[in-house]
Amino acid sequence: MNKVREVRSLVARLINASPSEIAFTGNTSDGLSLVASSISWQPGDEILITYPDFPANIYPWLNLERLGVKVSHIERKDDGSFSLDDIDKKMSPRLRLISVSSVDFSTGFHCNLRELGKFCRENGIFLCVDAIQSLGVIPMDVKEFGIDFLASGSHKWLQSIPGTGILYVSDDIAQRLVPSKIGWKSVVNEEDFTIHFDLKPNAQRFEPGTMNFAGIYALGAALELIFEVGIDNIRRRILELNELLYHGLIDRNLKVVSSMNEENRSGILSFLPGNDSEQLYQFFIKNSVIVSLRAGKIRVSPHFYNNETDIQNFFSVLDEYLTTTRA
Repeated sequence: MNKVREVRSLVARLINASPSEIAFTGNTSDGLSLVASSISWQPGDEILITYPDFPANIYPWLNLERLGVKVSHIERKDDGSFSLDDIDKKMSPRLRLISVSSVDFSTGFHCNLRELGKFCRENGIFLCVDAIQSLGVIPMDVKEFGIDFLASGSHKWLQSIPGTGILYVSDDIAQRLVPSKIGWKSVVNEEDFTIHFDLKPNAQRFEPGTMNFAGIYALGAALELIFEVGIDNIRRRILELNELLYHGLIDRNLKVVSSMNEENRSGILSFLPGNDSEQLYQFFIKNSVIVSLRAGKIRVSPHFYNNETDIQNFFSVLDEYLTTTRA
């Protein structure tokens, strides 16, 4: 268990939280579902989400409609962006929670969490963040940004393995929440094996039983590497590679969807191929270039371990495809 405590502290360091505010989960969906099901909702309460968004940050909230909770959304623009004005127009006295992705999974748009957190604090609204597409690339500070809940898996930019997630719950809020999953480890003095139903006063009330130790240990090793390299160095390197991708795509008259504004950039760069995106996607995969297909867009996501040779290889495959289809 000492190792679990060590990794919990590393996760807390990554997002500027206290170790007591970190719970280990199975994945992002697990964490968001735990949040959604632990708040005492009343009929007529309102939740605001963004759309399009990854379903993990939609379904847990829609599931609350059966309790009389109203779920509204703000429309993202083509580049994935939305503004505080968009949110302000949806304000309501019954709005209790706003849930956003720190980085949009499709376009890579990185929202201004500092601005959004300030808005939520001023209006007494919970802020919940799906951070799986930013942790490991973009610095995260839950205290500075005023985040109440944050969920993420560990297998994307954090470079760990599937099956382990993290959930941040502010110590200021934890005791007001009743987890939907309760087990022997949810309570204080769990190893006394006596029946005293006294939930832990922090995020660890969301850990009901035996954990995925292999996944947690793997996450610890991944975080040690991230801290060794430095999150700022990782971000700088990824943006350098994305800059090469951007200019190469523009030179080939392809439309880049992702914002290139410094504030809104992330590790994701998406573009429209101008013809059959499914066909291009399959061509990349066939030639061992790993990209993703998201809503008709080709998503490219280099990490810091990629290099200029990888970028050249990407364009070599792309040029071969374009030569064939544009002939």
